[in-house]
Amino acid sequence: MSYRFISVDFKDGLGTITLNKPPLNVLNIAMMEEMNGVLKEWQGKKDLKVVLFNAKGKCFSAGVDVGEHMGDMAPKMIEAFHRIFRLMDKLSIPTAASVYSSCLGGGCELAVFCDLVIAGEGAKFGQPEIQVGVFPPVAAQIMPRIIGRKAAMELVLSGKIISAAEALRMGLINKVVKDEELERETETFVKPYLSLSAEVLRQTKRAITAGLMDDLEPSLQKIETIYLQGLMKTHDAREGLNAFLEKRKPAWKNE
Repeated sequence: MSYRFISVDFKDGLGTITLNKPPLNVLNIAMMEEMNGVLKEWQGKKDLKVVLFNAKGKCFSAGVDVGEHMGDMAPKMIEAFHRIFRLMDKLSIPTAASVYSSCLGGGCELAVFCDLVIAGEGAKFGQPEIQVGVFPPVAAQIMPRIIGRKAAMELVLSGKIISAAEALRMGLINKVVKDEELERETETFVKPYLSLSAEVLRQTKRAITAGLMDDLEPSLQKIETIYLQGLMKTHDAREGLNAFLEKRKPAWKNE
């Protein structure tokens, strides 16, 4: 099957989804739907052991297309974007991300939602949504579980960008390597899992998730309600998004 915004490969238990929407891999709805199609197709694939997300272009991903985040488009965008994570969760097999350069907004959510993350030393991670009047729903769900409440509050509430070294120190990612060695090191990084039983990997991931009492669906539904029925009806959310698109400083009204 041919794709416009991604490329896909499956070999020896490794399913790879490559973001390929140059130059910055900004995630639009069409790209999300392609990713969802692949993840849906892979449901129940017995020989799938690891799903790897990587990218081509200047960076892993600069985030979600703000232009498709406005007005009546917001619910459709949220549904398509969050379906990626629901399908990843439903697969119940290890997921990994290989990250370089900018990994921001929705791109950061995609990467850190993965069970395993390897990054080039020049990678930058962050959730800058707060600065344009919104918040990152998936990060709000997953980050406190990965790095704890205090660190998650700091990252999501400030919108600051951190280095790969800082992300590693915080426990947001697993490994940092030299940028020029990322592709080779990624192969080494995922290789141990490919010699194991796919079914045992699934059962083990389910057990770890159960041990954390970490059920994605109820919490994500509540976050989506806050996002669409609360946040997106405020003046400041609309103002922040419009200001971003118009390349000006937002005029907050605190309402």
